Amino acid sequence: MSKIILTGDRPTGRLHVGHYVGSLKRRVELQNSGEYDSVYIMIADAQALTDNFDNPEKVRSNISEVALDYMSCGLDPAKSTLFVQSYISELTELTFYYANLVTVSRLKRNPTVKSEIQLRGFNSSIPVGFFTYPISQTADITAFKANVVPVGEDQLPMLEQAREIVRSFNTTYGEEVLVMPKAFLPENQACMRLPGTDGKAKMSKSLGNCIYLSDTEEEVRKKIMSMYTDPTHLQVSDPGHIEGNTVFTYLDAFCKDEQFAEYLPEYANLDELKEHYQRGGLGDVKVKKFLNNVLQEELAPIRARRKEWEKDIPAVYEILHKGSIEAEKVAAQTLADVKNSMKINYFEDHALITEQAERFKAE
Repeated sequence: MSKIILTGDRPTGRLHVGHYVGSLKRRVELQNSGEYDSVYIMIADAQALTDNFDNPEKVRSNISEVALDYMSCGLDPAKSTLFVQSYISELTELTFYYANLVTVSRLKRNPTVKSEIQLRGFNSSIPVGFFTYPISQTADITAFKANVVPVGEDQLPMLEQAREIVRSFNTTYGEEVLVMPKAFLPENQACMRLPGTDGKAKMSKSLGNCIYLSDTEEEVRKKIMSMYTDPTHLQVSDPGHIEGNTVFTYLDAFCKDEQFAEYLPEYANLDELKEHYQRGGLGDVKVKKFLNNVLQEELAPIRARRKEWEKDIPAVYEILHKGSIEAEKVAAQTLADVKNSMKINYFEDHALITEQAERFKAE
C-alpha cells in the first residue's frame, strides 16, 4: 500500500512556533525522508470560513501568509503538493455523503468540537458548517487516500471520528474503498501542545500569545523576555518550579545539548539548568536570554527563506494553483470510487442502463 500524508492549516493568521514544533518541522522531515509516495499540504480556507463567514477578507488575506510560512519552513513544492481546499469541489460532495454516516449526538460528544465551540463563544448559535467540521476533515483525508495524518494531541478526537466514518462507509457499502488513516504525533511531549507566552494552555492567534514564524528578531526577543515563568520565583535565590513554567517548556521543545557550549557553557545540558533553577540561585532573565538565543537560531533560516519568497508573490500563487489542479485530479478519482460503491454512478454504469433497457423491452 502507498504511504500518503495529508495535513494542513486554517488560514486565519500567520503560523506560529506552536505550529512549527507541533507539525510543520515534522512535515518537512517526512517530506525529505523519501519514505512517502505522496505528501499533500492543504490550506484549509473552506474550513476557516465556517467561523469567519462574515469576514472572508481575513481568510483571503492569509492564504499567501500561510503559503509563505510553509515554504520558509522548508516545504518544497517539488516534493509536496501544496493546495487550497476550496478549489477542490469534490471535498464538498464527499462531506455531504459522509454526513449521512454520523449522528448529531456523536458530533456533540467530540471533545475537540466542544472545546472549539466554547472557545469561540457560539453557545447554541453554532454554524452548521463549523459543527460538521469533523466530517469535512474526513473528506479531506480520504479524498487523497491518506493513511498518515500528522496532528497535534488536541486533534486526536477529530481523527478518531474520521476513522469511525471510514469504518462505517466501508461496512455499509461492502468495499474497502476508503483508506483508514492513522495519527502521527510529535515525538517530543513538549511539542504536542506548546503553551502561549502568557502561560495559557494553548498558543492561539485569538489570544495574542503567539511567537510567529515571521516575527522579527526584536519581536521574538521582546516576547520571550516578557514570558510567563514561575510566579513564586520572586528572588534569584528562591527555589523555582519547572512544571507550568513556560520558558522551560519552550526549552524542552527547542533546545539541544550542543547549544549550551555556545550560549550557556556553565551547564552541560538542560537537566543541569533545571536542577539549578529548582534549588535556587538562578534568575529568570538568564534563562530567558538563553531561550532567546536558542529560538533565534531556529528561526533565522526561516526568516531568510521567507524574505526570498516575499520577493515573488505571483510565483507563490502559481505554486498553489498548480498544486490545487493536481490535488483536484486525485480527489475526483476518489469521488468516482465513492459514487461507484454507493451505486449513484448512474451515467457511468453501462450495465445498469443495459439491464433496464432489456427489462423494459421484455415487458
